[in-house]
Amino acid sequence: MENYKPKKKKNLEMNFTVKGLCTFLFILLCGVSVMAQSGNTVSGVVADANGELLPGVSVLEKGTTNGVVTDLDGQFTIRVTSNEAVLSFSFIGMKTQEVRVGSQTNMNIELESDTKSLDEVVVIGYGTQKRKEITSSVATVGVEDFNQGGVRSPMDLIQGKVAGLSITRTQGNNPNSSAAIQLRGVTSLTGNLEPLIVIDGIPGGNLDLLQQDDIESFDVLKDGSAAAIYGTRGNNGVILITTKKGRSGDARFEYSNYFQREVIDNKPRFLTASEYRDLIAQGRIGEVNDLGSSTDLYEELINRNNLSQYHNFAASGGSANTNYRVSLYVNDAEGIAKENTRRQIGGRVNINHRGLQDRLLLQTNVASNFNHANFLGGGGGDFEQAIQRNPTAPIFHPDGSFVETEAFNNYNPLSRFANRISERNQHTFSVDGKLTLEILEGLNLSAFGAHQRNTWNDRLYRSMEDFDQRPNAQYQGTGYASKSNYLAWNNTFESTIDYKRVFNRDHRLDLIGGYSYQYFTEESFNVNNSGFTTDAFLDWNLGAGSAINNTLLPRPGMGSSKQDNTLIAFFGRASYAYKDKYFAQLILRREGSSRFGANNKWGNFPAVSAGWTISEESFIQNIEQINNLKLRVGYGVTGNQGIPNYQSLVTLSTGGVYPQQGVYYQTYGPARNPNPDLRWERKQEWNFGLDFSLFNDRLSGSLDVYNRETVDLLHNYTAQQPPFVRNQIYTNVGSINNRGVELFLSGVIMDKQDFSWSMDFAGNSQFNELTSLSNEVYTVSWLEFGSLPSPGNLGPAIRLEEGGAVGNFFGKRFAGFTEDGKWLFHKADGTVGPASELSEQDLTIIGNGVPNYMASWSNNFRYRNFDLTLFFRGKFAFDILNTQELYFGNQAWLPNNLLHSAITKHAELNDNPQYSDYYLERGDFVKLDNVTLGYRFNIVSNYIRNLRVYVTGRNLLTFTGYSGLDPELQDTGFTTGIDSRGFYPRTNSYTVGLNVGF
Repeated sequence: MENYKPKKKKNLEMNFTVKGLCTFLFILLCGVSVMAQSGNTVSGVVADANGELLPGVSVLEKGTTNGVVTDLDGQFTIRVTSNEAVLSFSFIGMKTQEVRVGSQTNMNIELESDTKSLDEVVVIGYGTQKRKEITSSVATVGVEDFNQGGVRSPMDLIQGKVAGLSITRTQGNNPNSSAAIQLRGVTSLTGNLEPLIVIDGIPGGNLDLLQQDDIESFDVLKDGSAAAIYGTRGNNGVILITTKKGRSGDARFEYSNYFQREVIDNKPRFLTASEYRDLIAQGRIGEVNDLGSSTDLYEELINRNNLSQYHNFAASGGSANTNYRVSLYVNDAEGIAKENTRRQIGGRVNINHRGLQDRLLLQTNVASNFNHANFLGGGGGDFEQAIQRNPTAPIFHPDGSFVETEAFNNYNPLSRFANRISERNQHTFSVDGKLTLEILEGLNLSAFGAHQRNTWNDRLYRSMEDFDQRPNAQYQGTGYASKSNYLAWNNTFESTIDYKRVFNRDHRLDLIGGYSYQYFTEESFNVNNSGFTTDAFLDWNLGAGSAINNTLLPRPGMGSSKQDNTLIAFFGRASYAYKDKYFAQLILRREGSSRFGANNKWGNFPAVSAGWTISEESFIQNIEQINNLKLRVGYGVTGNQGIPNYQSLVTLSTGGVYPQQGVYYQTYGPARNPNPDLRWERKQEWNFGLDFSLFNDRLSGSLDVYNRETVDLLHNYTAQQPPFVRNQIYTNVGSINNRGVELFLSGVIMDKQDFSWSMDFAGNSQFNELTSLSNEVYTVSWLEFGSLPSPGNLGPAIRLEEGGAVGNFFGKRFAGFTEDGKWLFHKADGTVGPASELSEQDLTIIGNGVPNYMASWSNNFRYRNFDLTLFFRGKFAFDILNTQELYFGNQAWLPNNLLHSAITKHAELNDNPQYSDYYLERGDFVKLDNVTLGYRFNIVSNYIRNLRVYVTGRNLLTFTGYSGLDPELQDTGFTTGIDSRGFYPRTNSYTVGLNVGF
């Protein structure tokens, strides 16, 4: 089981400050009065079990706000109210200890290590288990192990932390882009590929409702025996996210913030105006192309003054019967590009209440997020213009109007920024409640209900001044407006009954049974019009556009839709433990979905797993180097219902209009063929695991080996006509295999009084094969992905066929150039020739864009009150198709501008672009992905409990042989390893942050 780190000491977090922040803190602290107290004075020293003194231990008089922190020598002095006072000693990574003062005036306190112990509770779906009882592959990442600094997505917190989990931001740090997530490879051709997200028990939780300071932990159910409890949505694994909850005690306040600046990591090397003029002087392009200026459009698109900021304020407290946690936040994210922002405000409330003599527990959560996104500058196409636009062309005419160039595919991005609106206003909301009743000791009944709602309004307006290259010239000089609305909501109800019992001290049984119901619906509406002769109304008076009143193209457009689906399930799990040595677990989920055919509405998803703690056996117990050693084996069947609605049914679609006596009537016909046999895609997975802790718990970790076969893959196949009405049918045919090895290691290298050093390593291999694509009824030779953009009919870059791997590049093999710079390629018969002479038989697999190996290495250092984190991450054994070089590294692109490599690296080339292995490069890389330096202040105050400041740098260094901007590309799904020609900048991020508790 991954991320098993028993007894590893997590020393007090420490941070680094900056001059300005120190000044602010000095003024703040000077204003804090330390209240005089009466009573006895108690002094002492705090150490760990090895006698190492512990600085920064919190010493609190229980039931009061009176507290101090041990100094660098582990010593403390505190004045308590009376001899009856109880002191509480707490420290990160140690068990909290309470001691009654009595007549003592001097104390020697020894704290016991507790972090990641075998008794730690792990969330496993519809319940929890002690870590030592886990029999499946489950990885846990707690708040102390999160990636530090500012993040764009909650998933960034665990990027690289879980072996086998790929989290990639395919558009860099664009604030309006999302993270691509995939666990243990591809499991579907047309269905959902991302793990199921469960937030506080809500399956399908919305990540927009999460902020980094509100999350307590991530638990990743990786194999089938763990994910089967979620049945039809467990094929891609499950990520359980637990948010921070209220706790009893005096009111506590926490404030966190950060300020973040983005800086370009790697700028493309394109021809400057002077280099472009050199080509004019050489006669390669005509003098008419010298437009008299020297412009760096790339720099014009960069927001050098970007500054993102984040503020989160949380309050918690309450009594033993009722407690709460409330948080409010502002998250203002600015991208490296101009007109590229996302501004969020929101909050989260948690309330827990006990009654009926502690037999009834009510838990409720409410979360809301309002955000406004500016999409104008978020597209890579603007930066593509910066590469190809004539660098001698000015941005503005002397009269201040924008200059447009007439070359192929050219436009002025700054003109679009000035004359367009493209934005989204979005509101996301979630509320849930859970009642748990203890009927008898060990027997609990619960009911859980939740409602989620996500709605947005998109605006697009193009001004009368906007330059638009539409072919309908009659609409030049008029405005265009579009609006669209979207609403999605779902209701969840789940009820469970669980029973826990210990028999004869050696036998422990945990049973749970439940019922689940979810209903999903979504609605959309869009309308557009053009022909606006004034910009006064923008998009708020769509009827004012003249296109609605005439027959000129383009005609106004409108559309609307609504769809829904229902999911119902019955499930059960039985867990058994004998002498804390032998463990077994059985799961069965029976689930029905409205998405599937009448003959296959319901499916069964079983799982079985077992564990053996070998270190409890007598023949191991005497080996002092082994602290814990456990074998695990599991088998589980899961499903995938993440497909479009109504695929098994005949639905109507519009056809052409039919004239009747001067009136035009819309016609309708079937949109698809019915398929009453449409059924689940099913994944059958074996997992073998080993958990270990060695050398007095200084080295711990886990090793997992898995093999998963996904069958009944869904895809569109050619249908015979007749009897079918349409020529395509969506049906189950194919299968795909994924296999790999995952390793997690955690080690304490050094742990002294003033200095400690610990490290974690996570690595995995992944291999896949499409084992079948056809059967005796439905056949297809191959599937193609990754269509390359114009100009040129270059075709798809990736081919998937039976017996082949996901991500295979399929194309021509480069054989050189002719004397006049024309392409030559290898042929199947051993000869070479131009592209015009090649046939299908001459094409072959030329590379693969899916990394076979991923690894991360985290180092955590502590020196007194300072802490330092160095986090490295890498991917290996994969290829990248450099389309930036394919198009802009070719002089055939003239008179558009070029990359500098076109006249250096590719100077010999004098032909139109051709897709081949000439443009494939090795993508292996290692990144210094996160460096965080922090300092925690030792503050003795009645008001401030803790204060930490830090600085973080992310994506600081990249070690790679790849010549493009960034080798970290999309490696999820089927379109992998293709570096698009959009050139949206990848950035280094620099963050200064503060965490303070009151």
